[in-house]
Amino acid sequence: MSIMLSDEFGQFQQDSATPHTSRVATKWLQEHSSDFRHFYCPPKSSDMNIIEPIWVALQCAVQKKSPPPGTSTDLRTALQDSWCGKLPGYLQTLVDTMQRRVASILCARIGPKRY
Repeated sequence: MSIMLSDEFGQFQQDSATPHTSRVATKWLQEHSSDFRHFYCPPKSSDMNIIEPIWVALQCAVQKKSPPPGTSTDLRTALQDSWCGKLPGYLQTLVDTMQRRVASILCARIGPKRY
């Protein structure tokens, strides 16, 4: 896996999304379960999913393109340009918010919160 912890195990975040619960994905996860830690999140728990703000940032950047991407190749290029334009500390900033996010969700025990 691309995310490595200090003990050299990756971590997989399971949020019960359809692609994560498909027969193929379930079989793969069972076969490779010793390769990473499994971190379960309740369904639709975007507060716990670090990829959500990344998707939003990429979507906003692509929507601001003028003219908008007209082909799948244009879209891919726009996404790559947006990703490469992110500041080096962007991902670390998101990672650094996780402890606060988890604590907030555990305290609230309710739906999504703003950060």
